[in-house]
Amino acid sequence: LSYQQINHSCWYQRRVRGSQFKRLEHQHTHKSATHSFNMTLLVVLTTLIALCSAHVYFKEDFSDANWESRWVVSDWKKDSGESGAWALSAGKYYTDESKERGLKTTQDARFYDISAKHEEFSNKGKDLFIQFSVKHEQNLDCGGGYVKLVPGDGLDDQKDFKGGEKETKYNVMFGPDICGHTKKVHFILHNKGTNHLIKTDVPCETDEFAHIYTAALYSDNTFKIFIDGEEKKSGAVSDNWDILPPKKINDPSQSKPADWVDERMIDDPEDKKPEGWDDIPAEIVDPEAEKPDDWDDDLDGEWEAPKVPNPEYKGPWQPKKIDNPAYKGPWVHPQIDNPDYKDDTELYAFDSFKYIGIDIWQVKSGSIFSHFTLADSWDDVKGDIELVNTFREGQKAKKDEEEKARQASEEKTKAEESEDEDEDEDDDDDDEEEDKPDL
Repeated sequence: LSYQQINHSCWYQRRVRGSQFKRLEHQHTHKSATHSFNMTLLVVLTTLIALCSAHVYFKEDFSDANWESRWVVSDWKKDSGESGAWALSAGKYYTDESKERGLKTTQDARFYDISAKHEEFSNKGKDLFIQFSVKHEQNLDCGGGYVKLVPGDGLDDQKDFKGGEKETKYNVMFGPDICGHTKKVHFILHNKGTNHLIKTDVPCETDEFAHIYTAALYSDNTFKIFIDGEEKKSGAVSDNWDILPPKKINDPSQSKPADWVDERMIDDPEDKKPEGWDDIPAEIVDPEAEKPDDWDDDLDGEWEAPKVPNPEYKGPWQPKKIDNPAYKGPWVHPQIDNPDYKDDTELYAFDSFKYIGIDIWQVKSGSIFSHFTLADSWDDVKGDIELVNTFREGQKAKKDEEEKARQASEEKTKAEESEDEDEDEDDDDDDEEEDKPDL
């Protein structure tokens, strides 16, 4: 083949391969674009499904002042004059009054009962998030700060919402409680006519700024407690509440053997009480006591010297203790499976929620409740957590500003008083000079 023929053949092959490569590249680009589009569409659809399935059952931030149309104050304790009055307030320290206000307790040593209705729902098969903020500006020393979730059959009239011995039936009670040494978060679940307290104490916040409390009941029968968005406690409902009977019980057919020895120490049989031990009296006549010079036997009776503890007295004799050679250790009762135990995968679930209420007693009033949310998605509560955390920092800054202003005012007052005292002393000196006689 000539050089021209060979060169033409190579050119043709390169052209064919180049055309094939471009065709493959186009196919690949088309497939990549299609895959990218499909992935984007999948993400959008997943997000939309999540948004559509997520549901907010109740939300209240008191951004408008018409709260009395949504909240009903109970008549409980009204006749006895023990019910406290509510007011809408942002408190003493705030950065945005309309966003930080809430229901405030206003009278000391009162019961406070109030509730709001929401759409009725069940949390079976769904997660449930219970959230609200509370600010104890009064430095609460004894009083509650929790909420109750009431089922549809728990109230016929919200005016009858109450606590006490005949309290309104509720599904869940959650929130902080402070009284003396008690400073914890209550989390109570109702089950088959009994209110069950969480077995572990979770400390609550005790300062005077806003904090947001979140309880989560998950559909896998677990729970979490958050304060200001920080997880404080989590686990299985069955492990943290005594709702179910124990899995194991003592075997009723077994009992401690009659010859079982569980005394670790015994009296030393070789130890003998010393002779004359019991002859030593517990008290003796005070050898330093003397009959008073003015003692009259006829008038005062026969004088007797007082007694004092005997330093030689050692108390009742007891033999020494030695290790018991027959000791077998503490007897452990054998256990068996509890025939009454039955697992319940829906301890977290309730058939009906219809009201949210506050039922508390406070010695010192001033607590502010706000930012209530009942929802089935974390995404629906996390926004308020960030908001309240920001509010709290602003409240701290406002208090710091007030404290600095107070200190500056006190220093200014002291300086002015000091100047007045100096002027008074100068005036006194001038008067003394004027009063001196001329020589």
